[in-house]
Amino acid sequence: MLEFITDRLPPYADLFSGYTLGSAYDEMFEAKDRPRPHYRALYRRLQLLSPDEFRRRKAMTDLSMLQNGVGFTVYRQEEGIERIWPMDPVPRIIPDGEWRQIERGLIQRLLALNLFLKDIYHDQLILRDRVVDPRLIYEGAFFRREFMGATVPRDIYIHVCGTDLIRDVDGRYLVLEDNARTPSGVSYMLHNRQVLKRVFPQLFEQCDVRGTDDYPAALLAVLKYIAPPGRLDPTVVLLSPGIYNSAYFEHTFLAQRMGIELVEGRDLVVDGNRVHMRTTRGLERVDVIYRRIDDDFLDPLTFRADSALGVPGLVNVYRAGQVALANSIGTGIADDKGIYPFVPDIIRYYLKQDAILPNVETFRPLVANHLSHILHNLDKLVVKTVNESGGYGMLIGPASTAAQREEFAARVRAHPRDYIAQPTIPLSTHPTFVEGRLEGRHVDLRPFVLCGEKITVVPGALTRVALPRGSLVVNSSQGGGSKDTWVLAE
Repeated sequence: MLEFITDRLPPYADLFSGYTLGSAYDEMFEAKDRPRPHYRALYRRLQLLSPDEFRRRKAMTDLSMLQNGVGFTVYRQEEGIERIWPMDPVPRIIPDGEWRQIERGLIQRLLALNLFLKDIYHDQLILRDRVVDPRLIYEGAFFRREFMGATVPRDIYIHVCGTDLIRDVDGRYLVLEDNARTPSGVSYMLHNRQVLKRVFPQLFEQCDVRGTDDYPAALLAVLKYIAPPGRLDPTVVLLSPGIYNSAYFEHTFLAQRMGIELVEGRDLVVDGNRVHMRTTRGLERVDVIYRRIDDDFLDPLTFRADSALGVPGLVNVYRAGQVALANSIGTGIADDKGIYPFVPDIIRYYLKQDAILPNVETFRPLVANHLSHILHNLDKLVVKTVNESGGYGMLIGPASTAAQREEFAARVRAHPRDYIAQPTIPLSTHPTFVEGRLEGRHVDLRPFVLCGEKITVVPGALTRVALPRGSLVVNSSQGGGSKDTWVLAE
C-alpha cells in the first residue's frame, strides 16, 4: 500500500481532535495519534480534510444512497418505516495477513457445518457419539423432521453464509454467530464500495484494495452448480416475500445484478412434479431457486398452512431432485444459538482440526452450574434468545434495568433451551464521523462465504457500526450503520 507523501499540516483543528482510546481494541490506532501501519495512508489523508470538507463528503454519501434507493425497513408494532441505509465514509481496513486467517477459519467452519447438516438429516453419527446432545437438535425450532433422509444437490446445505465476527480487547477475531438460513447484507457491502469510490476516489488510487464487484457472478455460478442434472442452461430465480420485506432492496439488487427473474410465491406453480414460472409466454420451468423466504413460509402443504408467500408442493419437487434450493431447507439448526457453543466440537469431529476462529465464551442454561452463573451475573452478561436475530430478544446486562434482569431471569428459568449467555465483550472501535468530528464507535464484521464447486470468501465484508455512543448493538434495525471494508492485496 502506498502512503500519501506530504508534510503539510492542516491549519485547523483536524477531524481527530479529541479522539480518545478506550479499553476496547481500536482498529485504526495502536496508541494515541499513532495509527497502525495499514492505516497510515488513510490517517494522513483524513488529517488534511477539514471538518466542513468531511461533512460535505458525508452529505455526498447520504445523497448517493438516497438517489439509488438503498434502504431497509424497520418494523415497529404495526408500522413499517422505510429508512435510507446509513453509511459512514471512513473505511475499515484489513491487511492481507489478517484476512488470510479469517478466510481459512471461515472455510473450515462452513465445511464442518455442511457435514454436520448432512449427518443430522441422515445417519446422525454425531448424536450417537454424544458430541452434541440430541435434545438440542430435536427441540430446535429450525430442525425440520420433514426433511429427514432427503438428498440435497451436491450434498451442500449452506450455499451462502454470513458469519459475524468481533474482536476482543487483544484484537483476536472471534465468531459471534453464523447466519446459515437467508443471510442478508451483501448488497449493502457492494453499494458501500461503489459510493466510497465516488466520495474518496484518490484513496483507491493510492491503496491496493481487493475488489468485490464479482460477487453476483460468483453467486450465480454457485446457483447453477447445484442445478438438477442434465440442465445445461438452468433457469435460476430469486424468490422474495415481496415489497414489504425489510431486505426487499437487496432482493431486487441481486436479481438485477445476476440477470435473473425476481419472483414471489404467486409467480411460481408446481405442475408435473416440476416448478414453473408464470410468464407472458406461458409456463417456464425453473431449475434453481435462491430463496429469501424462511422455511416456515416456503410451502403451505408441508410447513405453515396459512402461508401465502410460498409455493404449494415445492418441498416434494425438491425432495425429488427436480429443483434446487439455496440455502437448503433445515439449515437453520446450524445457526441456532443453542448449537453455536458446539461448533468447535463439530469441527474437531468431522475435520479432526481445532477451530481456527474461536467462539465467544458461552453459557448454556441447560447446564445447572451455567444457569446458576447466568442468574447471578445478569448485570454483566449478554443474554440472547437462540432463535432471534437483528438484535431482538436480547438483554445487555450492563445497560439493563433491574426490572429487565428480573424478567429475563424468569424467562431463562422457564425455558432454558431458548437462551444462551455470553460475557459482555467491548467490540473493537473504529473512527466514525459523528457531530462534526471523528469518534470511536463499536463495530463488528460480516464476511460472506459462498459454497459451490469450491468455498469462496468474498474479499470484503459488511462492517456494521453502533452509532450511539457506547452502544454495542450494530444492527441497522436497532440504529446501527455500516462502513466499507477494504481488504488489502498482499
